[in-house]
Amino acid sequence: MDDEKQKDLLYQSGLKYYKEQKYFEAHEMWEDLWSDFYLEDRKFIQGLIQLSVSFVHIGNGNINGAKSLLNKSRDKFCMFSGIHRNISLARLLSQIELVKVEYDNLENLSEFNWDIIPDLK
Repeated sequence: MDDEKQKDLLYQSGLKYYKEQKYFEAHEMWEDLWSDFYLEDRKFIQGLIQLSVSFVHIGNGNINGAKSLLNKSRDKFCMFSGIHRNISLARLLSQIELVKVEYDNLENLSEFNWDIIPDLK
């Protein structure tokens, strides 16, 4: 398989896993993409990795790790604008802000509202 096909397969596989709420698996695909290829938008891919791992952390009860990675992902996405890889950055950043508020107001991690996870559209 040539590099372009491999890059696309890794990206799309990560997207598929993310949309299936398999955040660890999504992170693994994007991590391979990020580490195996020097992409022009590697900061964007790193943001996707950090966003996914934030949700792995919240699922494991690690609120500090979840908050930290959510903030790091937001910082990466702020480096981009408009539509990138078919994802609206304005929409994504708005959805991340909703998650941030949810994280800040959580008293019991098991009550996290998984319906507010950014949809990457």
